Amino acid sequence: MGNFHHDNHDLENNGGSGGGGGGAESVTQVSKLNCVDLSDPDIQNSASLLKQACLDCGFFYVINPGISQEFMDEVFAESKKFFSLPMAEKMKVLRNEKNRGYTPLLDEHLGPDNQVNGDYKEGYYIGVEVPDGDPKAQRPLCGPNVWPAADLLPGWRQIMMEYHRQALEVARKVARIISLALDLDANFFDKEEMLGDPIATLRLLHYDGHVSDPSKGIYGAGAHSDYGLITLLATDDVAGLQICKDKDAKPQIWEDVAPLKGAFIVNLGDMLERWSNCIFKSTLHRVIGTDQERFSIAYFVEPSLDCIVECLPTCKSETNPPRFPPISCLSYLSQRYEETHADLSTYKKH
Repeated sequence: MGNFHHDNHDLENNGGSGGGGGGAESVTQVSKLNCVDLSDPDIQNSASLLKQACLDCGFFYVINPGISQEFMDEVFAESKKFFSLPMAEKMKVLRNEKNRGYTPLLDEHLGPDNQVNGDYKEGYYIGVEVPDGDPKAQRPLCGPNVWPAADLLPGWRQIMMEYHRQALEVARKVARIISLALDLDANFFDKEEMLGDPIATLRLLHYDGHVSDPSKGIYGAGAHSDYGLITLLATDDVAGLQICKDKDAKPQIWEDVAPLKGAFIVNLGDMLERWSNCIFKSTLHRVIGTDQERFSIAYFVEPSLDCIVECLPTCKSETNPPRFPPISCLSYLSQRYEETHADLSTYKKH
C-alpha cells in the first residue's frame, strides 16, 4: 500500500471542540454534500465519493443505511415523548458521571469563545449497556444506562437499545468505506480494540424553538467539531445545521445543510482528523435555532478506551511526518468531555 497522497488542500490542524470566535460571518447557499449509498455494491465508488467529501468538508449524506423508515419514525416519536415529560421527571434521570442520562437546556457550552449562555437544547445520552456487576463498569464512560421509569414510557428502553444496535451496524459499514478511502484494509476499524468494542453513544436532542442570534452569541448549538471518530445524525425536516469549511476564514462562511429524509448526515470527528494526520477534516458546525421545534438524533462513535490513536501508516511520509504523538482513546475523550459540559455539582441545588 502506497502512502496516501493529497494535493491542494489545507492540511492545517483543525482540532479543538469550540471554534468560530467573534467577528464577521456570512451564511451562503445550502451546502451540496456527496451522497454515499450503503446499498451500492461498488464499494470502491463509495470510497471515492467519501474520500472527496472528507478532503473537502468532512460531511456527507449516507443513504439507504438499512434502517427502516418506520422504525426511524418510531424512534423520533419516542424521543418526543421523553422531552414532553415534566421537568421534575426529566431531572430524575439527570446525566451522571458516566455521561448517561438527561442534559438540560444550557448544560453544554460547545462554542465557548463566542457563546453567551450555553446551548439552547436539551439532550439524553444512551451508551453501550454495561451492567453494574461487570468489571468494565468501573471504567470511565462505561456502565449501566439511566432509564426513565418503565411505567412512564413503556417500551422506551427497548426501542432505544434496538436503535443503538442498528446505528452501530451503519457506523461499522461507514468505517469500512473510510478505511478504503484511506488506502487501508477494509476491516481496519473492525478490530476488537477499535469498533469491536466501541464507545458508541446515542444522543437524543431537542431544540425548543428558541431563536438563535449569532450576533449576540445565542445558538441552538455553538460552533464546534465533534470529538470522536464519526457521527451519524438523523434529523426531522426542520433545518438548522450549518457547517463552516474553513474555520480560519475572515469572515467565516457558514453553509446550511439540508435535512434529507431517510438519510444520515455523517461527519468526521477530531479523532479521525488526528488519526489521518489532518488529511481528513473535522469541520466546524453549529445549529441555528428558529421559532420551530427541532428534533435530531446523534450517534457518536469512538473506538474502545484502550485503543491507541496514532498516525495511520498510509497518512505519513518523509515530507508529511506525524503531527501528533500517540494517545489513548480514554485520555483523549476524558479531556474532551470535561471541556464542554457543566460541572454536575451545579445541579445539586435544584
